[in-house]
Amino acid sequence: MRYALIVAGGSGTRLWPMSRACLPKQLIPFIHGKSLLQLAFERLEGLVPAENRYICASQGHADLICNALQLPKEQFLGEPVGRDTLNAVGYSAAVIAQRDPEAVIAVFTADHIIEPVDQFLKIVEQGFQLAESQPKTLVTFGIAPTEAATGYGYLQLGKPLNGEARVVENFKEKPALELARDYFAAGMQRYLWNSGMFVWRASTLLDCINRYEPANAEGIRAIAEAWDTPRRDGVLQTVFPSLKKVSVDFAVMEPASRDARVQVAAIPMPLTWLDVGSWPMFGETCPRDEKGNAIAAKSLLLETEGTLAASSDPQHLITTIGCRDLIIIHTPDATLVCHKDHAESIKEMHRQVGELFGQEKI
Repeated sequence: MRYALIVAGGSGTRLWPMSRACLPKQLIPFIHGKSLLQLAFERLEGLVPAENRYICASQGHADLICNALQLPKEQFLGEPVGRDTLNAVGYSAAVIAQRDPEAVIAVFTADHIIEPVDQFLKIVEQGFQLAESQPKTLVTFGIAPTEAATGYGYLQLGKPLNGEARVVENFKEKPALELARDYFAAGMQRYLWNSGMFVWRASTLLDCINRYEPANAEGIRAIAEAWDTPRRDGVLQTVFPSLKKVSVDFAVMEPASRDARVQVAAIPMPLTWLDVGSWPMFGETCPRDEKGNAIAAKSLLLETEGTLAASSDPQHLITTIGCRDLIIIHTPDATLVCHKDHAESIKEMHRQVGELFGQEKI
């Protein structure tokens, strides 16, 4: 049977001060009144029934997420602590497989905006069909690179498979800049970015984890075996924090692309795809005025260009005069003003805010 898993972890520190520990970026209703998680859940309508859609996120957000999505608690898979994506998708797959050994799972993240949705559904359907017809195949979805970025995984494309799918000859996660430049220069017929979305049989993924990260596999099995028993909470709280922290890209996809016992396949996803992980990327989702200002607040921007103005309070007014290329974010207890060129420094500012002003500010 088909399932969907939305991974909604991550702290969203580059979206401070709106993203907080108590309300991380995936849950903020800042995309036309909806959260990124709501959009990700609704995007699956017609592809996977609601009762087969699972969310993996922090245990501390269980009530918030279940209430927002009208999600039964049985479909929420909580993480006691963040241990990166290998453990999130691995333990989720093991729990689902414990209930359905034939499960085929599509994995999505909760911080993407993808349009048009109808085309997205057709492409993911191809992924399901490929994973169902070729059980030892791990399917990923590729995005055409727009620059020589070092923050994404790269898929080296090989021979054609069914439909638009191609064999992945090599999966390289977050390459050095020179290598990323070579990949970008080679063009999209040779290299695609990994989107972070996958389709695989649960049993195939778990076999790979067992081969490549046996210690993690042992812990994941222990959690799944205890899941539908009174021992669940105790085993989860004890075992999950002890698992090696590593991404599924490094731990599974890279070695699987070199393993003759399995096959990694990529399906191009030529869609509008935004990874809303920073304020500049959030600005790409906002309406713009004639001066290129991104507007997500009541505002009056005079002699101002290329500036993002956003507020968590729709009644709060932001005004500027003579500004250029700024990020201005208002919340009731903290305001951020920075130049767009320094957006990556927000993560470090977040750390220092916590040290100087306390955890309640982050």
